Amino acid sequence: MTQDCLQVKNASAHPLGDAPILEFIDFQKAILDSLSENTKLACLTSDREHRAMAVLADKQSKMFRIYRSTFPESYSSLTPRCTQVHLFEREIAEQWCHFPIGHPWLKPVRFHQTWDSQGPSQPWANNGPGVQEFYKVGGRQIHEVSLGPVHGGGVEPSHFRFQCFGENVLHIEIALGYQHRGIERAMEGGPGRASQKMMETASGDATIGHATAYCSLLEALMGIRPTERTCVLRAFALEMERLANHVGDLGALAQDIGFQPTSAQCGRLRGDILNITAEICGSRLGRDMLAAGGTHFDVHPSMASALLAKLTIIEEDVAEALDILWGTSSAVSRFENIGTISKAQALELGMVGPAARASGVDFDARRDFPLAPYDLIPMPIALEESGDALARAKIREAEIHASMRFAAAALRALQQMEPSPTISEGVHRARVCPNSIAISAVEGWRGMVFHLAITDDDGYFERYKIVDPSFFNWQGLALAMRGEGISDFPLCSKSFGLSCCGFDL
Repeated sequence: MTQDCLQVKNASAHPLGDAPILEFIDFQKAILDSLSENTKLACLTSDREHRAMAVLADKQSKMFRIYRSTFPESYSSLTPRCTQVHLFEREIAEQWCHFPIGHPWLKPVRFHQTWDSQGPSQPWANNGPGVQEFYKVGGRQIHEVSLGPVHGGGVEPSHFRFQCFGENVLHIEIALGYQHRGIERAMEGGPGRASQKMMETASGDATIGHATAYCSLLEALMGIRPTERTCVLRAFALEMERLANHVGDLGALAQDIGFQPTSAQCGRLRGDILNITAEICGSRLGRDMLAAGGTHFDVHPSMASALLAKLTIIEEDVAEALDILWGTSSAVSRFENIGTISKAQALELGMVGPAARASGVDFDARRDFPLAPYDLIPMPIALEESGDALARAKIREAEIHASMRFAAAALRALQQMEPSPTISEGVHRARVCPNSIAISAVEGWRGMVFHLAITDDDGYFERYKIVDPSFFNWQGLALAMRGEGISDFPLCSKSFGLSCCGFDL
């Protein structure tokens, strides 16, 4: 522990009193002074006691730094000096009525209500869709295109407001919050029987990522150390989730440019990968597979052998589908120079995951803040420099091959280990360490999934905070569309592959 912060490892719990309380001006200065290419903001939040808390992820030390203070009712905004806090400050104002003076675009994040100069009348207020102020570009030749929030197919509700000059997009503003479920608030008073269910549905296609973060956090608070077999099973499930989504999205990218061979093949292969997870636990998304302290399902040697054979076939088929795509120059040209984000822009926004690594940001929680078995099995980290849709697609392809190798190694390791018993339901309702703070971070398929919990005097959740990778990356999509043709929006959006429900917590 340093003088001004509490330094902690990933998936650890500590007495809340171990984190020093700074004057608010020193708290802000500590955030500004800490941020760098190697240190990013993981979380900034408040609670009902007006406690300010910032967590910074330092990949060089492989540690998280926790800073604490007390929020004044109003304060000088950090956003003009630090873009990474932009959405956090808006969220804190919306939920807890601490208002950042000088914030360049202070408006609701999720609740879609009209604010006056004093903000909403009370925290957690939800007055329905209401009227929102959108940024407008002036000029007689500027026209506005509104897309959503209702979309065709199974697309989640989201609203996009384009300011265009002809076909050229000058600015896009993205409004979410149409399906806000209050998951973080519902976690208060836990852990309980429903707690993990809520975590598994925080963002459905990242079930394993959020469930792993929750289980790791709860284990830290309960003083439970998962077995080696448990860790390998979780990592295998996490990489299968990454595979399914990367393969599916590469197929969707091919669909967006009208390239049917890869689209059809990847759509089928995504289903094959999801079926492997279903074969293990009965759910294609991995629901109810994990548990605090272990897993509810196991992979026995005979199943591991069968899954290895299936993975080998899937890997060959994926490689063939992508070879067809990248071997077609007209298809490749549709990805090049579309939706470019520079490394400087990605760092400024605090972007994470494949979208950040496509711009050269070398950050991956599997390597930088490893949970077992990633601390023992090196995971190659793919990087690209161009930051366009092609780079984001290429990152996904590289991660597919790395995840295939990791999943195969995990299955072979499971064949050599003794089977583990399943976990009873009782552990989900157990009390945890009182007056403590715990954090956990998992590299989900979109990027780092971050969970933070504060417990009360009786050992129940007083505050539970989730930061899905989409929270940082939606602004990256908005920036990437500037100067692009509006017809390229579907391709650009899919190359980011963001979640609405993961944002609307």
